[in-house]
Amino acid sequence: MSHAHSHDHGHGHGHHHHAPPADAGRAFVLAIGLNTAFVAIEFIYGFIANSTALTADAGHNLSDVLGLVLAWGAALLAKSAPTRRFTYGLRGTSILAALGNALLLMVACGAIAWEACQRFAHPEPVAGTTVSIVAAIGVLINGFSAWLFMAGSKNDINVRGAYQHMAADAALSLGVVVSGLLVMYTGWSWLDPAVSLVIVVIIVAGTWSLLKESIQMALAGVPAGVDATAVTGFLAAQPGVTEVHDVHIWPMSTTETALTAHLVIPDGYPGDAFIDEVVTHLREDFAIHHCTLQVEQGTTKHSSCCLQEAHDGHEHDHAHHGHAHAH
Repeated sequence: MSHAHSHDHGHGHGHHHHAPPADAGRAFVLAIGLNTAFVAIEFIYGFIANSTALTADAGHNLSDVLGLVLAWGAALLAKSAPTRRFTYGLRGTSILAALGNALLLMVACGAIAWEACQRFAHPEPVAGTTVSIVAAIGVLINGFSAWLFMAGSKNDINVRGAYQHMAADAALSLGVVVSGLLVMYTGWSWLDPAVSLVIVVIIVAGTWSLLKESIQMALAGVPAGVDATAVTGFLAAQPGVTEVHDVHIWPMSTTETALTAHLVIPDGYPGDAFIDEVVTHLREDFAIHHCTLQVEQGTTKHSSCCLQEAHDGHEHDHAHHGHAHAH
């Protein structure tokens, strides 16, 4: 039985990282600085105006600042070089940051909802003009911050988490502006905590997909943008291949995907050119950046491990065949 391992970083392929744009670091610095200053302003004027909506929005923005710091730190760590212990470097920190961001948002939502319910039971007067002016500033700051992350949000769930936070905050600050004006003209103080609860619903709805996808990545699930069935079919369709087994696809980071697979080719190792071509197609057609392909002639028996399609078409049952994923 002949074995051949092909790595995407071997045979002249090089690393093909879909990292955040070069100016992502500048975007993080600007967004963190602006939002930190605005959080301080919101807390101060929220206390002065006795506004739950404003202080709730400040609390949420504070969680976003922490989330931005977390995402930025992960983006920096992801660039670290591999070591003997961490053979992929620290790219996986971007997955942990995305998960941490999603959980942070959910905790913030719980705090906002609790405070709003308390205010329903004990309504207090609110300074609508102050609330509206301060929140209007938030619309501008959060809108600008979201724009900074727009480009990088398409290919990186870590950057997308930062973008979603900022975009949601811009919309939610607009909601606070509206509540401040309504309270000012109607005198209905209950509108303030009501808007806070609406904010919670919007944040949870927007965060759910981020939470779900980051959990799947943390559990080494097949990334959302990769069709595992199509990948297995592509490998099985290659010339001379009679069977494909032990296919594993998992995220190395929020921007890179890895694959290992066994190809049964009775005629033996087909040559480096064949492997190189397959790896190139996997990279270009399926966005799989690091591949290890093991060639077998099928002359020995072993327990087969194949991808089993689950009910939702995205989850798979992996029975390991004694292979480590780190190369």
